[in-house]
Amino acid sequence: MMLSSSAFSQAELELNLPEHDDKEFHFGINLGTNRSYYSFTHHPRFLEYDSVLAVESIQSTGINLAWLVNMRLGEHFDLRTYPLNLIFTEKAFQYKLKYPDRFSSEDSITTRKVQGITLSLPMQIKFSSDRINNFKVYLIGGGKIEYDFAANAGQKNAEKLIKLNKLDYGVEAGIGFHFYFPVFVLSPELKVGWGFKNVHSRDENLKFSNVIDQIRSRSITLSFIIE
Repeated sequence: MMLSSSAFSQAELELNLPEHDDKEFHFGINLGTNRSYYSFTHHPRFLEYDSVLAVESIQSTGINLAWLVNMRLGEHFDLRTYPLNLIFTEKAFQYKLKYPDRFSSEDSITTRKVQGITLSLPMQIKFSSDRINNFKVYLIGGGKIEYDFAANAGQKNAEKLIKLNKLDYGVEAGIGFHFYFPVFVLSPELKVGWGFKNVHSRDENLKFSNVIDQIRSRSITLSFIIE
């Protein structure tokens, strides 16, 4: 029993990839899912006209694909970025209309979807705890710049759309966990993002756009990183 207990204790204390965190650079692949929506404000015209009775931003689910580059700054601090980070989203606005246009497939409750294919470049500072056997917890925070390839601000015939600008910037913060395996490190990570820029390209002639003033992006992302 003593020999068995001793062998079990040694197995518990065996460290996987003991030199992983000492490397100046290491890389990873990020696969995640996100829940995103728009935070918006009503334009004064919303109170002046009664064709649109209510507007609501609807959350939707998307996916993230990214390549991680991590640079060690010290024992507990790292600098992280994602040189290639694609985010696929489909946000939506739901309108309650008083006079729906039946010939345009409108109903009293009408939804207008806003699809996004975004290239994001975040820069994050990572603060890690001490390693406990094959486990570690960390916090992240930083800024990001995003470019939406699907944004439609330049379209002329967009009567049924909400026009958005392509460029956005903001901040994000989150928490993650390192699980050290013999040949890789798996890191589940949860983070939230706030866009600072008003991405709405308001068009006075579009009824789905003129009742909204400013639009800013919001997101919650669950990722799994393999390093």
